[in-house]
Amino acid sequence: MENITYWDIAFCIYLFLALSTFIYTLIAIMKKVELNPGGKSFEESPYFSNEAKERLIQHFSRIAGTLGFWKNQAEIYRRFNNYAIFWTIPMAIIVPILIQFISDDNFSKHFLTLITAHTAIIIAFHKAFKVDANFKAWREGESHFYDLYRRMLDRPETFGKDENSQLNNYFDSVENLRIFIRNTEIDNTPSLEEAQKQLKHEKDEKEHQLP
Repeated sequence: MENITYWDIAFCIYLFLALSTFIYTLIAIMKKVELNPGGKSFEESPYFSNEAKERLIQHFSRIAGTLGFWKNQAEIYRRFNNYAIFWTIPMAIIVPILIQFISDDNFSKHFLTLITAHTAIIIAFHKAFKVDANFKAWREGESHFYDLYRRMLDRPETFGKDENSQLNNYFDSVENLRIFIRNTEIDNTPSLEEAQKQLKHEKDEKEHQLP
């Protein structure tokens, strides 16, 4: 116990906080996010025939899994984005100040290495996995679907003059949205090589900053 320094205590506290605050993101990765219960849906709509209601109900049941996936992905990226902001902004201020107190002993250097390595990993993953773009894509996809869904419930005439046109135009709009989100997902998914290059780049930058 006599050899324990303030730097060791700071190292342990920082490591504990870095891991414990990441658990919030990890929960979203490991657990599915449930869809929020809505109000009255197509089965009680006064605008459609029984046959049309059945087609709309079946269509929603087939896309419910996709909506759950979109919501889950949006929540994962939202939480990781908040985690990145929570850690990288304060560290950008603290590290230049902390460097002034670094001595030749290994204890202070180990603490600085932990901070810079942690920050580098966060920034690398944030850039490589395009967290901002992915959060925006998944969230907008989910939101845009529910805009279509509510418009079909409340103002089906905006999709066409007759019932058949309304259903077909609604189904086409949802299909086009799914294609758009799928293409966005592919565009925002980094290759293994891109992720490795980003990690190496951030690591090299942080190493150059060390005294």
